[in-house]
Amino acid sequence: MPLDTLHRVTAMPTVVTRVLSVIPPMTQLNTPYPSTAYLTGFLRSRNVDAVQADLALALILKLLSTDGLAAVRECIAALPAPQRTPRVATFDAQFDRYAATIEPAIAFLQGRDSTLMHRIAGRSFLPEGPRFAALDEYIDPDGGDPMAWAFGALGTHDRARHLATLYLNDIADVLRDAVDPRFEFVRYAESLAQSQPTFEPLAQALAAPHNLVDRTLHTLTLEALALHKPTVVLVSVPFPGAVYAAFRIAQAIKAHDASIVTVLGGGFVNTELRELTEPRVFDHFDFVTLDAGERPLLALLEHVAGKRSANRLVRTYLRTSLGTHVGEVRYVNFPEPDVPFDDVGTPTWDGLPLARYLSLLDMLNPMHRLWSDGRWNKLTVAQGCYWKKCSFCDVSLDYISRYETTTAAMLVDRIEAIVAETGQTGFHFVDEAAPPKMLKALAEELLKRRVSISWWGNIRFEKSFTPALCQLLADSGCIAISGGLEVASDRLLALMKKGVSVDQVARVTRGFADAGILVHAYLMYGFPTQTVQDTVDALEYVRQLFEAGCIHSGFFHRFACTVHSPVGREPAAYGVTLLPLPPVSFAKNDVGFVDPTGVDHDALGVALKKAIYNYMHGLALDEDVRRWFKGAGLHAAVPRTRVVRQHIERALRSR
Repeated sequence: MPLDTLHRVTAMPTVVTRVLSVIPPMTQLNTPYPSTAYLTGFLRSRNVDAVQADLALALILKLLSTDGLAAVRECIAALPAPQRTPRVATFDAQFDRYAATIEPAIAFLQGRDSTLMHRIAGRSFLPEGPRFAALDEYIDPDGGDPMAWAFGALGTHDRARHLATLYLNDIADVLRDAVDPRFEFVRYAESLAQSQPTFEPLAQALAAPHNLVDRTLHTLTLEALALHKPTVVLVSVPFPGAVYAAFRIAQAIKAHDASIVTVLGGGFVNTELRELTEPRVFDHFDFVTLDAGERPLLALLEHVAGKRSANRLVRTYLRTSLGTHVGEVRYVNFPEPDVPFDDVGTPTWDGLPLARYLSLLDMLNPMHRLWSDGRWNKLTVAQGCYWKKCSFCDVSLDYISRYETTTAAMLVDRIEAIVAETGQTGFHFVDEAAPPKMLKALAEELLKRRVSISWWGNIRFEKSFTPALCQLLADSGCIAISGGLEVASDRLLALMKKGVSVDQVARVTRGFADAGILVHAYLMYGFPTQTVQDTVDALEYVRQLFEAGCIHSGFFHRFACTVHSPVGREPAAYGVTLLPLPPVSFAKNDVGFVDPTGVDHDALGVALKKAIYNYMHGLALDEDVRRWFKGAGLHAAVPRTRVVRQHIERALRSR
């Protein structure tokens, strides 16, 4: 009998095993991070008693309540006068207004009281702190209402949500100044974990007395344990900004009942803890699992039930016992095949409070707002990436390198099951790059079954996306697409092994735009050997793409070299030298490098972001791109672009 078949028919634990999967603070506030939904759905498909909880949302709703703000004010009262920042003073002076408006504002952002939008949009209901000063920076090209360009005459609801989001951000600033200097709605205490070679900063933070945020999270953790009574708790950590809270959760669990098995996994673990040797991690977590969680979890649950030895765990770290000593970290990877993508089951959001998520409007970038605007069901079209060649990407890791698909019929079955469960028809396909062949089949199946959904996701701008396919995707419910144009230089795109050219991107994006689909371009600066001339030329290409209506949205990211990418593994092939890393016992991901060009990419980045901010709003599209680099601190004159002014227009005509 094949090994995989043998494993499937092995009886699951006969002891009472109840698995609780937890989303730790902070991830997203508008929709559940999908990892627990995937794991819970999979485990239930294997007859495991599995439940889930979102402690990130629970923490925010507890803090952003009348009682929560009263507790914040108590913290302010305990501060010495010199430590009360202007933001704290503003909040304290207007506390009665904050206390009276916080719960109505939360109800509005949850969609429970939409009529409040009129009072919020009128700007007389919510107290306005320093965050509202950003409204004065908006440029109305026609004069008048400074927010009209963003929301228009009929955008009362959007206007109100943006104002309510600024209001919450003001409160977050007060929490950071008066309670916890590491507090953020997303990147909470991420400096304690991101590429942190040693566990020491995190250990010191965990040993410190609890502040208000810690105490609140501790209480919520114990409430979740009392409600669900788990024997195993899975804590899924997708980002460095969720690591500190994940360890606080595990700390609370172990203090309450050390017999509860705690397991750490997720995207952060998969990228940064692959060389883990720090024993103190296991003061809080009994196991750390890598890569896709299905196979490691099946093995782990059998081990917990006494049906499998520790020597047969799969891609799992644990600590060995050495008597009274701390012990050492051991990695076990018994060779068993991964669970096929066909067999991972349907994600379930059962148990998550879908009506309590907050539909925020923080970023006015039309693509970025989708991340925080509305409740999206998250689903993958395929496992991994079908291209897996880009030199800046972690292509050697399992979540990218192992590419598997399923049938369109199976995908639509999952979509219909999720819609029936959640009542929501919006989907965000979270693939690294959704394959065009699968998207075509999915669109045809959706249309065949007359399943009406709205969806968006990430792709590669490859030539397979013909205008006809773009229209088919639009007909199936596609509302937005993002993809990597990166440095917008054919030389650098080839060095990146991106597999596209600027002209090809222009033709593909125009096809999507003509089909009525919002197009967002991921852009990059600071790639190895990128010169000032390359940067100026790239911005000219981007200007022309906006001018031609090919793209509607974009964002420039600074290139970061990671140890698992081709650049990090073979730096000489990209003309750079890596900086030596210190000894690593905890997190290892980002690595510094020396680029012989010596370009000040930080100064260029400011100019690029200003330019694209204006291009997204139709401003300065007819001006020389060099205007953005004036005052950027460059030592030499900014070169004239080598790109002819009608380059993109000609590329579009040639299709």
